[in-house]
Amino acid sequence: MNDPQDPHDLYETTETHLERLLGRALNSFDLPDSTVERLGTALAHSSALHSSHHSASLHRTTHRHTYLLADGSALSLWELVHNTGRDGAEQHELYTEESEARLAASRLPAGPLPGWTAERADGRVLDEDDDLELLSALLARPIPAQPRMYVPDNSADHARRVLRRAENADRPGERTARRLRLAFAHHITQAFGRHCPVEGGRDAGFTLYEHQFLLLDGSEVSLWEVEHTATPDGRHMCEVYEDEHAARGAMESRSRVR
Repeated sequence: MNDPQDPHDLYETTETHLERLLGRALNSFDLPDSTVERLGTALAHSSALHSSHHSASLHRTTHRHTYLLADGSALSLWELVHNTGRDGAEQHELYTEESEARLAASRLPAGPLPGWTAERADGRVLDEDDDLELLSALLARPIPAQPRMYVPDNSADHARRVLRRAENADRPGERTARRLRLAFAHHITQAFGRHCPVEGGRDAGFTLYEHQFLLLDGSEVSLWEVEHTATPDGRHMCEVYEDEHAARGAMESRSRVR
């Protein structure tokens, strides 16, 4: 069934549909190479709206695109569409698993937006002079104790994709990448999420995740991923660090507080 939200599907070929889908996705480079190669043999496709969410500040939809391949098998891509771009611009992301799309949807900014107010314990309304105190307290907050429920789910490839999307120059190097090739299970924990003021007088979203990996030799390795929009054009950026202290320091250095 074609997606009624996407009139292009009524007229375009599967090849054109794929080109448009991959071309508009912010993270198309993140798709496994094997998936892209298989999609090159697609003969037909069908798109459908899977879920939607609309609130005063967030508009989000998830679409399922299914392709019939030359070998007779079917392959699905999950597209997350949301309005978190600069000035509410529409953004597109692609995932090979519904669970990944759900996780990405849960990461979308849902916290205070520009113009929000909060109160201190003494009842005084927070102003910009309180930002440093508030941000420092939040950044220092320990991660709530949670059981590590490792899931065997192509974890080595997950680690590779996390490292590949890192844009910071001091991201983990080849030594860490080699170790993570032995990962067979992983667990993801959100450690921090908030909007903070940055240079230019605007707010940017910051989220911190710990990707915990269990290796074949029984050891554990964590990657700390910072996702933020503290970029000159407000685009989404990922940075990855080997320890929590460095990740939180990076978030604090990219925030303009006074």
